[in-house]
Amino acid sequence: MCFSLFVIRYLRFALLLMPVLGLQQIAAEGQDVQSFQASKHDKSKPLLKMVRRRPEPAPPGKFVEHTVRHLPLPRKTYPTPTPPITVQGGSGPLDMYQLPPFQGVGRGIGYITRSSPPDTNGSAGPLEFVQWVNNAYGIFDKKTGKLKPIKDPNTGHMETELLDGNQLWQGFGGKCEFSNDGDPIVLYDKLASRWVMAQFAYSKPAGPPYAECIAVSSSSDPAGQYARYEFDFNNFNDYPKFGVWPNGYYATFNMFENENGDFFGTKVCAFERAKMLAAADRASMQCVNLYNPPYGGLLPADFDGLQSTAPSDQTPEVFVGLDANKLDLWRYHVDWDEPRKSTLDRNPVEIPVAPFDFPCQNGDKQISCIMQPGDSAQKLDSLGDRLMYRLAYRNFGSRESLVVNHTVKVGDHTGIRWYELSDLSGTPSVVQQGTFSPEDGLFRWIGSIAMDKKGNILLGYSASGSSVYPSIRFTGRLHEDALGTMRNESILMIGQGSQVSTVGQYVTDRWGDYSSVSLDPEDDCTFWFTSQYQTTTETYRWNTAVFGMRFKDCQ
Repeated sequence: MCFSLFVIRYLRFALLLMPVLGLQQIAAEGQDVQSFQASKHDKSKPLLKMVRRRPEPAPPGKFVEHTVRHLPLPRKTYPTPTPPITVQGGSGPLDMYQLPPFQGVGRGIGYITRSSPPDTNGSAGPLEFVQWVNNAYGIFDKKTGKLKPIKDPNTGHMETELLDGNQLWQGFGGKCEFSNDGDPIVLYDKLASRWVMAQFAYSKPAGPPYAECIAVSSSSDPAGQYARYEFDFNNFNDYPKFGVWPNGYYATFNMFENENGDFFGTKVCAFERAKMLAAADRASMQCVNLYNPPYGGLLPADFDGLQSTAPSDQTPEVFVGLDANKLDLWRYHVDWDEPRKSTLDRNPVEIPVAPFDFPCQNGDKQISCIMQPGDSAQKLDSLGDRLMYRLAYRNFGSRESLVVNHTVKVGDHTGIRWYELSDLSGTPSVVQQGTFSPEDGLFRWIGSIAMDKKGNILLGYSASGSSVYPSIRFTGRLHEDALGTMRNESILMIGQGSQVSTVGQYVTDRWGDYSSVSLDPEDDCTFWFTSQYQTTTETYRWNTAVFGMRFKDCQ
């Protein structure tokens, strides 16, 4: 009787996790690599020739919260005795060239916001900065900070308009075209001078198959043609994060049974970059499920640098995840010709780091704890259960380097823990690490970090407190500075309002959920940072801004 009940439950669970078309996506014992093709593909018209759908806000009085699904916090462990590190403020002035900032998608350029959070991210190409938030994106001129004019195919007029996030999928069909669910990522593929745009789709109607929609431009023009692909998932592919690698576009997904279901673990995937660049119709993806144990919140390495510094096609992609007092690192070798030869480490390399406490923790769960001014201000979520985007990779010839950050508890507030890792193909280790938290009692969170070709590091983030509105700030370090140190903090944008909740109507603790620091492909020196702030104390009323800056010793 008990055995029969076990079999029935097992079969129900197995059927639940079987993907569409009979292809098994849940990993078998040993984390097997699964391969399958895109469910849909085409090549779009040039964006200039599409009939554009301008962003339409939710109807008056209706607001949308893009809910983040929290991850289970790892149990506190100390795999190797590691001494604590000193919490730091700045170690000296940070003198940089700064370009005039400009307003990104948000209220600052007339975009009516009725959703939260923006999920702000962007990337720079040769001429443009493309920024994408949850429901809309803009193509900005890097030099002027203005939206680039696009010709209306009906009138012939040159207009500067924001575009719906799903404008990329016009005429494509399916959930990609008819939903605009967000969690967007935009990357400039420096190795091919192409744009990579991705967002998930799960609505209309909700439920499986869920989709990841990926578009790859046919040139360096972000308003040109795109090869468009839909890849299906039978379980909910939340919080997708992408990285460019020579032999593939790689991504991680926090996988849930459905939009409101149980957490399964992380799915790591490789998308067939060569075929997507060629707009081929049989591009495939290879995925591995890290479900047993259920690892969460991994990031794929994303290449920064010049083509001459790229790793070889045979170099495995690297993934890093956050664990208790350690980082976990996986190497993923993908063979597109013979998928059965593709391999992912069965067990991650454990990299001990200085001890830290997860922020905003209540038992084994996270609660909102980021303070803002005002009695009615909503406490904000720290997203301290995961690494913050991006995991930035750079090859200096004599060494490879990864930089990444996450939010940690510092006393009764939060700070930014950051790392530089090296020896990625051998025995990965921490070159340097630090916790940045000046002694002012402010909360710092939603960070993003990257490194220029000289080895200088920029770290951008949000800062807030009971008497300081959420603002955009940054710090950084010169490559010659003492290891583990950052320079003084600088303020990029002073917030002038808190995000509040209207009792009985609109409640949101969402802020972020991510920001973005990226490198300019033209000089490999200029950092582009984009993030969120508010100019007034209201609900669902955010702005974003874009900043360009460069260390003076990087030419």
